[in-house]
Amino acid sequence: MDAACSTQLIDGDGVFNVSGVDHFIKEVKLEECGLSYAVVSIMGPQSSGKSTLLNHLFGTNFREMDAFRGRSQTTKGIWIARCAGIEPCTVVMDLEGTDGRERGEDDTAFEKQSALFALAVSDIVLINMWCHDIGREQAANKPLLKTVFQVMMRLFSPRKTTLMFVIRDKTRTPLENLEPVLREDIQKIWDSVPKPQAHKETPLSDFFNVEVVALSSYEEKEEQFKEQVYNLRQRFFQSVSPGGLAGDRRGVVPANAFAFSAKQMWQVIKDNKDLDLPAHKVMVATVRCEEIANEKFSSFIANENWRELEEAVQSGPVSGFGRKLSSILQSCLSEYDTEATYFEEGVRSSKRQQLQEKLLQLVQPTFQDVLGHLRSGALEDFKNAFEKALNAGEGFSSSADSCAQSCISKFDKGCEEAVIEQAKWDTSKTREKLQRDIEAHISSVRTAKLSELTTLYESKLNVALSGPVEALLDGANDETWPAIRKLLRREGELAVHGLSNALSGFDMDKETQNKMLTDLENYARGLVETKAKEEAGRALMRMKDRFATIFSHDSDSMPRVWTGKEDIRAITKMARSASLKLLSVMAVIRLDDELDNIEKTLTLALFNSPSNNATSKSISTIDSLASSTWEQVAAEKTLITPVQCKSLWRQFKNETEYTVTQAISAQEANRRNNNWLPPPWAILALVVLGFNEFMTLLRNPLWLGVLFVGYLVSKALWVQLNISGEFRNGALPGLLSLSTKFIPTVMNLLKKLAEEGQAPPTNSNQSMNSSAQSDVTTNGESSSSSSSSGSSPAKTIPIDTSG
Repeated sequence: MDAACSTQLIDGDGVFNVSGVDHFIKEVKLEECGLSYAVVSIMGPQSSGKSTLLNHLFGTNFREMDAFRGRSQTTKGIWIARCAGIEPCTVVMDLEGTDGRERGEDDTAFEKQSALFALAVSDIVLINMWCHDIGREQAANKPLLKTVFQVMMRLFSPRKTTLMFVIRDKTRTPLENLEPVLREDIQKIWDSVPKPQAHKETPLSDFFNVEVVALSSYEEKEEQFKEQVYNLRQRFFQSVSPGGLAGDRRGVVPANAFAFSAKQMWQVIKDNKDLDLPAHKVMVATVRCEEIANEKFSSFIANENWRELEEAVQSGPVSGFGRKLSSILQSCLSEYDTEATYFEEGVRSSKRQQLQEKLLQLVQPTFQDVLGHLRSGALEDFKNAFEKALNAGEGFSSSADSCAQSCISKFDKGCEEAVIEQAKWDTSKTREKLQRDIEAHISSVRTAKLSELTTLYESKLNVALSGPVEALLDGANDETWPAIRKLLRREGELAVHGLSNALSGFDMDKETQNKMLTDLENYARGLVETKAKEEAGRALMRMKDRFATIFSHDSDSMPRVWTGKEDIRAITKMARSASLKLLSVMAVIRLDDELDNIEKTLTLALFNSPSNNATSKSISTIDSLASSTWEQVAAEKTLITPVQCKSLWRQFKNETEYTVTQAISAQEANRRNNNWLPPPWAILALVVLGFNEFMTLLRNPLWLGVLFVGYLVSKALWVQLNISGEFRNGALPGLLSLSTKFIPTVMNLLKKLAEEGQAPPTNSNQSMNSSAQSDVTTNGESSSSSSSSGSSPAKTIPIDTSG
């Protein structure tokens, strides 16, 4: 049989060899055994052959006593070794012998401590004793048995330990005769040992399985001894199986915690405390399971697959996240279960739960990131799908519902793939947030779309009403406001009908829809009122334009020429009456088809009242405009107050008075221009007094030629200078204008005559045409010059008249 190296577990001074034990466990690979291992210890008197028995029984190499050097202490403290060739793994401890002279009679503390340690750690305890001590009152094994039973009272062990009494140097007395005596001695010692109140009547069999074997003398009958040892060795094979020497596995510490458990037990024993094995087992399980859990937690953090998954999540959603992470977590927890499987179940489960919670706490931020990616992705998909649906012309509410349902379903599917099996985290809060985000987006889009629709129809109303209303007010008459009301009603109904159809796809409540339609109607009405207020602000300009149009144009819209035959007073009255009509139309807003007497009031107060010598009646009539409101008209409908009308009319009359004056001046000038011939008496005087000169001309025809040429030159100058046109504006302006044009006109005529004299005869017709064109051009230039020259007020009369 192969020998296993022995290691000192506890030295003679009671110091636990931590490093030595750790090295021993690694060498014999004890950590891999789980619960499938057994611990055997041996105790007995010093120099009773304990080490020799162990070496032959288990193939160990414990130090043995040299008989030639005499009896002395061989084993100091407690040694440990693995049994060679025995399965399952069996660890044997060789304890220092009792009753040794080296420690003295009174130094029994270490004996008791080592005995208690052996009972606490071992599944099987071998009691090595001499055969000749059986039945003796003062036998050497009695103190040892008392020690064993006393310390047993300090153990609170849930399992039964096998006490195997090995009778050494058996005599001829048969074992069948020795065993009853030994058992009787053992019972007596058990009965004599003081016990706690709870164990006063507890039988020995509740604590121990007692086995008795006998071996021949090693020195005298070595071959027989070895044969008996070989037979005994067979009993240690499969000792942990039910019915085996170590078959009671209750409270067994897993092999990977053996070193820690033994160290803690020895520390408690040295502190002279009661050793509660169940509590100790829980403590060992707690410490070891926590160590294993910490190792697995650190291993998980360093796991390459986890790191790659965590990094991938930072950049976006990961397909199969829940399945991948669940697999990594399950692998970590499975490794923990494998290493902690033999520890106390309650502690193991508790530490496993703590490990799982720590792992889940570690991965939860990543899980939340995944949910965040899913939520943001679903929201973005909803926005895109919703926009496409709206652009395709689908109804707003139906598009919102279908797109929202589709995106929520996609999010739910993503959550199912992201959920971790070990956690079962609730994703409802993220789902609710997604729903709130979708609803908020729908609300914002609804608001924007409704605003666009409102703006669209308001702009349509603006186009449909602003220009026509302005044109109607510009041509103010009795049909202006009825036409505006008809226009407002027609365009308002079209806009409301169009908006109502557009709103049908928004699934709005009736109250909100009616409010929007009412607001649109109010907008149309407000638009007309605003435009009316703008035009009322330009009332004076409109009145002046209307006065100028009527005063300066005839019934055929042709510009008037003041020839002296026109009735300026009647024309002025007609123009002012039209301007007053415009003022009365613009004075108030008439969208409700209510009657008023504003035109009559203005006519009586402003148009029909005498300008001079006003009677008390006229004064009272004018005073009717001394008010800020109109009768039967609400203040908010008033555009121009009575007082403002009176002020505007006064300003209007002052600013149009000049136009009337110019027209009168034009008539007088026209009369003077038409009467340019001298009076008849003057003509008669010229004939009588100029008779001699006339006869002279008849007698000398040359003078007729001279007169004819003079006539032609005068006629040409008359035409070129437009003398009748120049004097139409008065004598002084005419003279001033002619003085500036006379010399250039004469020079031009002379130049033309010179050109005509030098032209060849064949070109006479062309020259005549050119001369005619020159005359026309010169005539046009003269007319233009005469109309542009001169800056006196009298020259603006034709412009005012045409305007």
